[in-house]
Amino acid sequence: MKSYPKFRGPSLVLLGTIHILLFAAGLVAGATLRHGAPYINPFAAAETVRVFFEQNPTAVRVSNFFLFASAVPLGLFAVTMVSRLRFLGVRAAGTNIALFGGLTAANALILSGLFGWVLSLPDVAASVSMVRAIFFLSFLFGGAAYAVGFGLMAAGVCVTSYFYHLLPRWLIALGMLVAVAGEFSSLSLVAYPANFLIPITRYLGFLWLLLAAVKLTKSRDEAGAADVVDA
Repeated sequence: MKSYPKFRGPSLVLLGTIHILLFAAGLVAGATLRHGAPYINPFAAAETVRVFFEQNPTAVRVSNFFLFASAVPLGLFAVTMVSRLRFLGVRAAGTNIALFGGLTAANALILSGLFGWVLSLPDVAASVSMVRAIFFLSFLFGGAAYAVGFGLMAAGVCVTSYFYHLLPRWLIALGMLVAVAGEFSSLSLVAYPANFLIPITRYLGFLWLLLAAVKLTKSRDEAGAADVVDA
């Protein structure tokens, strides 16, 4: 009986789950430790924003630690996902697009978490101009930059999976919805209403990420069974 090589690498499901749990831990920790307003919008009045960070250094520090930490499993997920696709026989530019997008999203979370952590420092929180500038940087990296990167990862995986028949059509459609929302979230830089696409990308993306991880883990363990086509 002919034997086929097995894929060797971290579990996609485990990496995706850890990423989501760390992100959720940041939300829970921030909500638990926070005083006053449950959420502050970077577009709010400058003094209101400054007071929020001045009064909540612990919540800001802990929540941004978890945001920073969540970037690591996301980056590993992207690398492992692309490795898995190549193991299954994919030879297409889509894998490189997915890798670029996944690493962009992970790096965006790293920068968002680090900028957010800086806002927990008393000397920084005392300055209206510094708080406003740093908060916008954290917001942009964790919002639009992350969403665009994640959307590229979803698009790269879904397009190649469509041509190689690695994912069901409904899951590819979900991933492309995430991809479109992610790319159009870049419009938030010029039109405020487009910011609503960021949470759509993030939370639908969580669902797609886990489902794609499960399906691709089960998909054609025999590497030699994949058909080679151009995508």
